[in-house]
Amino acid sequence: MRNQSAGFHALSEPIRLQIIELLQGGGELCVSDIGNALGIPQSKLSFHLKTLNQCGLVTTRRNGRRIYYKLNIAQFSQLEEYLSQVQ
Repeated sequence: MRNQSAGFHALSEPIRLQIIELLQGGGELCVSDIGNALGIPQSKLSFHLKTLNQCGLVTTRRNGRRIYYKLNIAQFSQLEEYLSQVQ
């Protein structure tokens, strides 16, 4: 239940939804790519990416000094399954 709560909380912020939509089409992106695409400063973006990562909606991969983000489809599937059981 805690994972679902954190996931839904993360989805309540419009900037995080923009990040998710961008990652849907862009696959794996680094912070600077996401910031450039959305016009959001890196300092503000880092907070939102941290939130998405902590609740498991995105995963990270480090390559040198850059961290790349991509969607964790398994976590989205868990949220979808939870919602399908609510009637």
